Amino acid sequence: MYTFSANVVKIFLNLFGSINRYRKENIPQSGGFVIACTHTGWVDILWLGVSVLPMKIHYMAKKELFQSRPLKWLMQKLNAFPVDRENPGPSTIKVPRKLLKEGKIVGIFPSGTRTSEEVPLKRGAVTIASSSKAPILPVAYVGPNNFKDLLKRVKPRIIYGTPLYLPEDLPKKEAMDVMMEELNKALNDLQAELKSK
Repeated sequence: MYTFSANVVKIFLNLFGSINRYRKENIPQSGGFVIACTHTGWVDILWLGVSVLPMKIHYMAKKELFQSRPLKWLMQKLNAFPVDRENPGPSTIKVPRKLLKEGKIVGIFPSGTRTSEEVPLKRGAVTIASSSKAPILPVAYVGPNNFKDLLKRVKPRIIYGTPLYLPEDLPKKEAMDVMMEELNKALNDLQAELKSK
């Protein structure tokens, strides 16, 4: 279902213009990792998934998307899993930790919401990566955010940064703070670079 849906989405998106991908050699080819991407609209979710095919992303999604039975079925078929963004607890990281252990990709949007403004990142990506000893791949997207932008044929671009690893020579809390700062800087730098292209 995922592969079929992703390829249908790819055909649909390409009707409005193909995507430019930069530094795709930075995408890890083995082992589980977290993709942390900038988030400005619903289109970036689709292009991110399409851009790494045939790899499959398991997205963290807000629990509200799982409340109706048809939408819940669809989200599960698309490898998404629910998270309570208002009251995250220890159980929040169980599913992504299991996925990473199995060598799969977990997709997270660290801003926690769609925005074109620079906002403080939530710690979910770093918490999950550190507890799983998995790298974070910072990714930035610039392009159409909605259907109106697609019709205007706004050019989509995506860039993959260098994978980030939790520093092993520091206490865990300090190491997580460092990783958080590195992720924030990487996403800001990647987005600025894309906008300059």
